[in-house]
Amino acid sequence: MAQAEQRTRPPGPRGHWLMGNTPAYDDDRIGFLRRTHHEYGDVFAFDERTVFVTAPETAHEVLARTNTDFLTELAPFDARPDLGDAAGQAAAWMSARRTVWPGLNHTAAAAADTRTVALLDELTRPAAASEVDVLPLARAFTAHAIAEYCFGRDAPGLAELLADNLDITEPFTASSYQFPAWLPLPRHRRFFRVHRHTVQTLTALVRRRRADPRPATPADLLDFLLDADPAMPDGTVMATLRGILMGGHGIPAAAVVSIVRELALRPELAADLRDEAGPGDELPKARLPLAEAVVKEVLRLYPPVWLMTRTAYRPTTLGNWTLNPGDEVLVNPYLIHRDPRWWERPDEFDPGRWLTGRPAPRTAYLPFGAGPRVCVGSALAMRQLTLTTSRLAQAYTVASANAVTAAPRFLGRLAPSGLRARFAPARGCPVTGAGGTR
Repeated sequence: MAQAEQRTRPPGPRGHWLMGNTPAYDDDRIGFLRRTHHEYGDVFAFDERTVFVTAPETAHEVLARTNTDFLTELAPFDARPDLGDAAGQAAAWMSARRTVWPGLNHTAAAAADTRTVALLDELTRPAAASEVDVLPLARAFTAHAIAEYCFGRDAPGLAELLADNLDITEPFTASSYQFPAWLPLPRHRRFFRVHRHTVQTLTALVRRRRADPRPATPADLLDFLLDADPAMPDGTVMATLRGILMGGHGIPAAAVVSIVRELALRPELAADLRDEAGPGDELPKARLPLAEAVVKEVLRLYPPVWLMTRTAYRPTTLGNWTLNPGDEVLVNPYLIHRDPRWWERPDEFDPGRWLTGRPAPRTAYLPFGAGPRVCVGSALAMRQLTLTTSRLAQAYTVASANAVTAAPRFLGRLAPSGLRARFAPARGCPVTGAGGTR
C-alpha cells in the first residue's frame, strides 16, 4: 500500500533526512526552484504535502478548479485547517466579488486618475533633492491610493494601518518554518493585535457610514457597496473592503519599485513614455499603450505574486498525480513567465512585445492569477500602475545609483531589494501635491 501511494506523488528531491528541503529552499528560493524544475520537470514534489507547478496548462487547471477542488490561501497558523469552513468563506467571498466588481472596473478606476497623480506628486516631492529608499515610498503611495479609493473621506489613518498589516506579515515570509499560534511569541501577539485592530477600525467606519444619509452618487467603494441591492451585511462589506485594501497595497507597491528600476535603467524608454504622456502640466492621456506595455512587461519579468498557493479541498488528481485534502499546490508565475518554451527572449525586458499582439500563449501569463479567483482588482491595478509609469516619466527624471545591482528579493512580494532613486522634476512640468491644482 505504501509503495502504491508513493507512486501517486510527483518526483522531487529528498532533501535532509530530518528537515527535508526547507533549508535549501530558504537559502536560495528561486535557485532551488530553478534547479529542481530542471531536474524533475514541470510538476515536482517539495515534500509529502506540497507540490510545485511550472507548466502553464497545469497551472491554469489548478486555478480554474479553485472553489471546487482547490481553495485559495488559507488563514495563517492553521496547522490543521478546517477545509469545510474555508470552503464556506470562499462561497461568501465569491458572492461579494460579483457585487464589488463593477466598482473596480476600468471606468471606475479611471475616475480616480486625478487623485492618483496628485498623491504620487505629493509623496515623490521629498525625493527631488536626494535619493530615497523606493519601497517605503511606493508602499506609502499605494496605501494612500487604495485607502482613498475604498473609503474616501474616511481614509485618514488607514495608510498607517495598512503599513502595520504589511509589517506583521514580513517575519513569516523570511522562513518556511512556522510555529503554532499558541506559542506566545512577540510576532504572534503583534499579528493578532493588529488583525483585531484592523477589523474593529474598518467595521466602525462601515457602520458609521451606513448611518449617514446616502449620497445620490457613490463617492467611493464603500458607498458603492452600501448601495448594493440586496443589502450586504456590515461584516461582509468590511471583509470585502479589507481584502481589497490588502491586495491593493503591497502587491502594486512591489510592482512600482520594479517600474522605477526600469525607468532609471532606460532613459530612452522614459523619453518615449514622456512623449506619449503629453504636456507635463496636464494629466497623462487616457490611452497610454506604451506605458501599459511597460507595466505588462514588468509584471512578466517581476510578478509581485511570484508564487500562488492552492490547497486541495477533497481527494483529487493533478495530471497523473493524486492529491489528498490539505495538500498544497504552489504555482510559480516567475518561472512560467521566463520559460523559453513559451516566450521569445524570455529574460529580456522588451515592452514592444506587447504592442504587436499576444506575445505568448494566454496560459503562460499569470500576473493576476486566473480562474474564478483571478484578482478582483486587476483592472484597478493596471490603471494605477499604467498611470504611475506614465506620470513618473512625464514629470520626473528618475536616477538610481544602484539600479543595476538591486536584485529581486524572493520573500513575500517580489521587488528589487534596497533600490534607491532620486526623482528630479522635469523641466517645464509643475508637479502637484495632494491638495494642489492644475
